[in-house]
Amino acid sequence: MSNLIIFESKQIRRVWHEEKWYFSMQDVIEVLTESKDIKQYVKKLKSRDPMLFDNWGTLCTLLEMKAADGKMRKVQAANTESLLRIIQSIPSPKAEPFKRWLAKVGYERLEEIENPELAAKRMREIYKQKGYSEEWIEKRVRGIAVRDELTEEWKKRGVKEQKEYSILTAQISKATFDMTPSEYKQYKELDNPKDNLRDHMTDLELIFTMLGEASTTEIARKKDANGFGENKKAAKEGGTIAGNARRELEKKSGTNVSTKENYKQLSEVKQKLLKKGK
Repeated sequence: MSNLIIFESKQIRRVWHEEKWYFSMQDVIEVLTESKDIKQYVKKLKSRDPMLFDNWGTLCTLLEMKAADGKMRKVQAANTESLLRIIQSIPSPKAEPFKRWLAKVGYERLEEIENPELAAKRMREIYKQKGYSEEWIEKRVRGIAVRDELTEEWKKRGVKEQKEYSILTAQISKATFDMTPSEYKQYKELDNPKDNLRDHMTDLELIFTMLGEASTTEIARKKDANGFGENKKAAKEGGTIAGNARRELEKKSGTNVSTKENYKQLSEVKQKLLKKGK
């Protein structure tokens, strides 16, 4: 399940909670209104609709989602039913298209529960439409599976979600690439806070990311690592395995694995090729 979904090229955060999708109210209002001050807009919205004001606490709940700086923070979120009620009070030409999109998102989730392969298929289609190669897509999808396996292992081993996950991920990345994820984003000049670093990695960068995380999972299991401290040690060891392999390849090939290349540049190349009719 992706925690990001696209409406008219804009990203909307969501989280699966109590068997329902909950969407970030900030993202929804930003998409529908293009307001620069979401808090002020919500304040005016509630003042115009007394019933909305009285029921806002029921319609919205605080749930953790990844913020623009990459950290997990509690944000106001609403499920599909609550969103439809709130949207009624938002004067926007995008309201009706958004309602249809919302219904489609809900239906697709029900389909994915019945057939999990559909989720992976839809993910592949999205990447394909963005111009990624089939080979890259396969590595990206596999990388997601490796990451999910690692976070499940951490969860079973007493690692607290989100904050400690971020620290352990940074530990693996530092040992693998000599850069934390935030440093890596700066290196690739990804200035948009919503940019997903892994969506801007090359095939080799994805491979070594997977190696670091898969190695960490295996070490945690073999050493029966429990708690944050032991898993942090496993993360460093797993990342070091990938880091040593990376350096060995760089020595033999004479080329750095880490590159400033990012998807924005790949997209520009694709557009130039299309214009040339290639």
